[in-house]
Amino acid sequence: MNPRYFPALLFAVFFSVAVVNADDQKAPPHISRQTRMDLIRAFNAELVYIRSPFPMGKTGLTLKEGQITPSGEELQRMLAVWGPAVKPGDQARITQILVKNDRIHFEINGGAVKRQKWYQHIQFGGGGGMTSIAPSDPNANPRGSYVDLVFNGYVPELEPQQLKDLLRPVFDFNAKSAVEAYLDTLPPKIRDAIKKHEVLVGMNRDMVMAAKGRPPKKIREKDGELEYEEWIYGEPPQDVDFVRLAGDEVVRLETMKVDGEKVVRAEKEVELDQPTMAKGSAEPQVRPPNAPTLRRPGEEPDPNSPAAGGRAPAPLPPPDPMGQDGPAAPPN
Repeated sequence: MNPRYFPALLFAVFFSVAVVNADDQKAPPHISRQTRMDLIRAFNAELVYIRSPFPMGKTGLTLKEGQITPSGEELQRMLAVWGPAVKPGDQARITQILVKNDRIHFEINGGAVKRQKWYQHIQFGGGGGMTSIAPSDPNANPRGSYVDLVFNGYVPELEPQQLKDLLRPVFDFNAKSAVEAYLDTLPPKIRDAIKKHEVLVGMNRDMVMAAKGRPPKKIREKDGELEYEEWIYGEPPQDVDFVRLAGDEVVRLETMKVDGEKVVRAEKEVELDQPTMAKGSAEPQVRPPNAPTLRRPGEEPDPNSPAAGGRAPAPLPPPDPMGQDGPAAPPN
């Protein structure tokens, strides 16, 4: 090796070591065992208000760098198929915390998987075999879910307030009431309208009830193929509001004022990030993978059945009133 290049090579080595040491000093340390125990004690059994909907089923939410997945249309599709475990503004309890390699797992309301109690494992035997003293339903679906708070590579040292700030998109630890927690999740225009007890065209049912309360009167009507509900607020000699909802959306608002003036609003005033499907849409309905069926294991569906896209079978003739195969005998 040429001695002239040795000083430059030595400088490069020292510079690389210095850069690596500087990066190590900037990176936060891994979470310690004591911090792990302190966080579990601090947050376990804590009551929180929900800021994002959680779907039912075994799939919960993932939170990384402030972004929630699934979200948007995928989340709304899961909510439509399985239903919500909790909705924004609901109160939930953190029932389990698990610190893993690169994430902290928070279960709410018992989690998404039903666990057996210790006494449900006890069995006694007899002539007919083994029987559990407290059998459980294996298909029972608890109204719980979970969220995974994911970090880059590993879980760092955290203060309780830092963890609360990271969980802010899904949990609210500081809300004074469910209404406050729910309003904090809404766009400013809708939030201001609810605080003024006003209804806007495009709101959903939860927003209308947050603004006006439960309707004293409901009327179900049908306009052609469109089925809707009319929620009526107020009685003369006061202003009377007629809120028309088609599905989960306000499509028309009519107000009869005391002086006899009628005000009608039908143009959408707010847009929600919730895809809706009109009744009678050609898009097929999503069928859960574990939906019950009458077919035996391995049996293929009938190609002529309506579920398989075939033609429906012709209706059977009405039963013979005389109990005979041939035509009924004429009366005497």
